[in-house]
Amino acid sequence: MRSLRHSAIDDEAVSPVIATVLLLAITVLLTSMVFVMFQGALGSAEKIGPRGGISVSELSNGYHIITFTSLDKPLDPVAVKLSLVPMDDNKTTLTVMAGDADVYGTVGSKTSFIDADAGYTVTQGDYFVLESEYHGLDDGNWRVILYYVNTNSVITSFTITD
Repeated sequence: MRSLRHSAIDDEAVSPVIATVLLLAITVLLTSMVFVMFQGALGSAEKIGPRGGISVSELSNGYHIITFTSLDKPLDPVAVKLSLVPMDDNKTTLTVMAGDADVYGTVGSKTSFIDADAGYTVTQGDYFVLESEYHGLDDGNWRVILYYVNTNSVITSFTITD
């Protein structure tokens, strides 16, 4: 009788080596499936371009001030580009990067970007200062485009008229 009971137990039991191999195979299979599912989701994340509001002031001392009145996220000044596109054919387009050494934080120059909170990010309240006569803003109509290079997107655009 004892041998019958022992042989019944041996028929139902699984070898510890086979059990370990099966558990490892199941773990590898499940991990691979999770990786494949999330790989597509992580690779297709698109960068959404920033949006912002601008106010433009023409000062009596001959300067134009372009101020960020709203911005949905802080931006890297090195990637913020201001383009002045003439609406007349006889003028050239001017492009300025906010983070350029001769523009960022300079006072009294023909073109400057002032970081109001000094955090080396472009946020609400920061502004460009442009000398109107030097850039020709007091003569003709200009299309101003603020562009964010990191996402290849326009933050905002507007027109300055004389």
